[in-house]
Amino acid sequence: MNTETKNAVMAADDKARYDERAKRLLGNKIILAHILVKTVKEFMGMDPREAAGYIEGDPIISAVPVEPGLTNAGNARQQIVGMNTENAEVNEGLVRFDIIFYVRMKDGLSQLIVNIELQKDNPSGYDILNRAVFYVSRLVSSQKGRDFENTKYNDIKRVFSIWICLGMKTDSMNYIHLTNDVLLGEQEWKGKLDLLNIVLIGLADQLPEQDGQYELHRLLGTLLSMELPVDKKLDIMKKEFDIPLEDDIRRDLDTMCNLGQGIFEKGEARGEARGEARGEARGEARREAIVVRKMFEKGYGLEEIAEIVEKSVEEVEAIIEAGEPVPA
Repeated sequence: MNTETKNAVMAADDKARYDERAKRLLGNKIILAHILVKTVKEFMGMDPREAAGYIEGDPIISAVPVEPGLTNAGNARQQIVGMNTENAEVNEGLVRFDIIFYVRMKDGLSQLIVNIELQKDNPSGYDILNRAVFYVSRLVSSQKGRDFENTKYNDIKRVFSIWICLGMKTDSMNYIHLTNDVLLGEQEWKGKLDLLNIVLIGLADQLPEQDGQYELHRLLGTLLSMELPVDKKLDIMKKEFDIPLEDDIRRDLDTMCNLGQGIFEKGEARGEARGEARGEARGEARREAIVVRKMFEKGYGLEEIAEIVEKSVEEVEAIIEAGEPVPA
């Protein structure tokens, strides 16, 4: 394997490790609580430290398959926990929900299922809202046999799928949910319109100034920035958001910053190599194919590979199906 290909594979590994650390950081209960109080009506205005107490158990990170028939599979104990968290080797290469957790509502009886998804940018291979609709639908349909039995559809739990998209032109947040448009007559149909909920959060590259309207964007931008040094991140989290700086948060932030610097440096190296190889499109395509197949062999999912190499899932599938051996 030549130097450029090795650098590409190493950069892909660093990106995957960076993403995993970012998910672990977002999966901290106090961070999830800050997201809840800005996106879920019943928790809006609540102190995040109080809201964190309503999050049940430990959030499940990168362990629950999205694929139909697998989201609610597993043994009895796993079903009690709520989701299938089988060994990663069993379902190697499958696409998984980034973060899933249950929230006990303030009435002490009902529950909410929340899914957090992290996107490095607005993907070019598909429309992000379509994927969000699929995810939120899976979160509802997978409840059958786990959260409700047979035809007890009134026991379906509300679900929120919250997408955090980096690299957007401006900071934004949209709430997508069901509505009832009366077209004819005055019939009132029983049922819940609030079962399916999607929140799309767009983060611009530039960190917003302190402003109540952009408070969540400033927190998320601080956590996920590849440019801010660790000390600056910790300072903002402590002084502006009163977030306890536990050892695990410090470690994850430190690791993310180191990986971010490595990704940047490898990206520059790849850019220089590509500049020297301009005009050799066929050779570049072959090297990119090697990276894709190498990642697939190591167990990365198709959507993960597509995001890292900035191609559509269909293009990634075509490269893998071509079947050219990956050199050692």
